[in-house]
Amino acid sequence: MKKLIAALLAIAMLFSLCACGGTNDDNKTNDETRVVTDACGRQVTIPKTVKSVICVGVGSLRFTTYMDALDLLVGVEENELGVGAQKPFAYLHQDVWEKLPQTGNNGETYDEQIISANPDVIIAQMDKDTADAYQQKTGIPVVTIPMVEGILDDAVFDMINLLGEVYGKQDRAKELTDYLTAMKKDIADRVAKVDKDSVPSVYVSGVSFKGAHGFEGTEAGYGPLAELKANNIADATGKSGAFDMDIEQVLKVDPDYIFVDTSNLDLVKQQYAENPAFYNSLTAVKENRVFSQISFRFCATNVELALADMYYMATVIYPEAFSDIDPVEKANEIFKMFLGTDDFYSTLNEAGYSFGPVDITK
Repeated sequence: MKKLIAALLAIAMLFSLCACGGTNDDNKTNDETRVVTDACGRQVTIPKTVKSVICVGVGSLRFTTYMDALDLLVGVEENELGVGAQKPFAYLHQDVWEKLPQTGNNGETYDEQIISANPDVIIAQMDKDTADAYQQKTGIPVVTIPMVEGILDDAVFDMINLLGEVYGKQDRAKELTDYLTAMKKDIADRVAKVDKDSVPSVYVSGVSFKGAHGFEGTEAGYGPLAELKANNIADATGKSGAFDMDIEQVLKVDPDYIFVDTSNLDLVKQQYAENPAFYNSLTAVKENRVFSQISFRFCATNVELALADMYYMATVIYPEAFSDIDPVEKANEIFKMFLGTDDFYSTLNEAGYSFGPVDITK
């Protein structure tokens, strides 16, 4: 009987130890992971400390660069290689990209390479179903990000804060969001002083979408003008986003100011040469009120370029309210904050992208 009792006690102790061991493992697992809510509202379990990532699709690598988190990268998409200065975040880090395995191309995933790289997290521009399926396929947590089209809207703040949480870089996220919040206030305070009855009309030309466009290429809700509460004549068309505007309608409105995207300036000049009488009918052309815009769209919005464009446009259309702003100095301040580099404006200028009056007649 005593032997039976002893045996039963031994078995009980064994189960107790196993149970304790299981609890410790569970606690260890819980201690090493955390849950984040991504842009699709998905609850994604990721390591407590993320040490490696792969970026997939529009905006993911750009904002990872803004977050000063390139040390986490274990792969890069092919389309980020060999780019020019008009895509600053990628241009400045070609030496980093060249050392990384290619794990995709413009949103297309190279599954074998991604699985081989074995990142802690995949940061992706995906919808919910695609993200769920890809996470199941690879066994790697997929955190989706918002699409950023604006420059000072909620999506920008949401993106920065989400990546700050995932990367454990909350201090950097706060630095960026504080900077943007102060900028929003600065713009709002200055624009509030502008006489609403004297706000000039503006047309932005040469806006690229699905390829290059000439004078007719424009955009309703154009980010820099929207933040400046400017009178963008494209907004009155009832359309949204980039589109081709009837140039006769542009002439009918006859905007006070015209801006030309420098990426398509040669095309606009060619159009002028083919029909000088039309363009010379525009008051802005006759009175030399045509100015440049540095293209800020390259696979979505390069926020730092858009912000620099915004301040430059402001000095042109609201000269009194922004009289103390040197657009080149302001641009370099913005570039330093987002890209961590000094005097990037000079690099842009050398590449043919700059602020200033534009003569489309030559």
